[in-house]
Amino acid sequence: MYQLGDMTLHLINDGITMADPGGPFGLVPRVLYRRYFEPNADFLIPMTLHNLLVESGGQRILIDTGLGDKLTEKDIQRWGLQRPQGTLTDALARLNLTPDDIDIVIDTHLHGDHCAGNTIITAEGVVPAFPNAQYVTQRREYEDAIRPNERTAATYHSVNWDVLMQNGQMRLLDGDTVIAPGITGVVTPGHTPGHMSVKLESDGQHALFVCDMASYAVHFERLAWMTAYDVEPLVTLETKRRWQAWALEHDALLIFPHDPQRPAGRLRQDASSGKMALETVAMPYA
Repeated sequence: MYQLGDMTLHLINDGITMADPGGPFGLVPRVLYRRYFEPNADFLIPMTLHNLLVESGGQRILIDTGLGDKLTEKDIQRWGLQRPQGTLTDALARLNLTPDDIDIVIDTHLHGDHCAGNTIITAEGVVPAFPNAQYVTQRREYEDAIRPNERTAATYHSVNWDVLMQNGQMRLLDGDTVIAPGITGVVTPGHTPGHMSVKLESDGQHALFVCDMASYAVHFERLAWMTAYDVEPLVTLETKRRWQAWALEHDALLIFPHDPQRPAGRLRQDASSGKMALETVAMPYA
């Protein structure tokens, strides 16, 4: 639990996946990224699946839903998925909550590792995992997801949102939008054109669920470092430049979606060199 003004933040770990470093680090040379992540014997590195539960103003807002439980054994092996702390639902249970208690689900984007937990499969078929929640995502993201190309098709799966659109449970946002008091979805393009981060503000304190604008903390520290998954990498660079300045100005807490070592922290800039570095902030898992 972390207190941000009147907001209570719960960081949730939906699991750990294993990735070829060429994905998270793209063109970054091995000699550089190994300072941060040393590949295992199979030459893979960990990527956590972070969700964030925000309790504010009597509402419970869930940011991203992870990989969910619709995975086949083949899927689990492909992802290298391990869940030492259980699932998102297990984390909610530890907070004495059930999926019925969630009021809003914010899908930062519709890649499977961020939104597959939107829905579950029951005897009746595919149904919303959070039956009482309104789901929100950017309209541009949804339009790209329903018309994937050869590059993006592998990560967009309509089973994660079709039922939500059909029953009117998903609302599409057009640009930066106040979703709840103090909680704003801000478009941070690059990873995808419709990618969204979530800005939090309470009692003069600020935070940003960065999401895949910077999958790891080091991606936020270094403008030129970005993933091979980014659809528009040069747009990602300029997006990060803009939000680096915002983070410094507001002394904001930054929460990263996939970093197992530094999931949260505050950006600092060296006065003489101008170099950016993250000061880690302890944020235990729910």
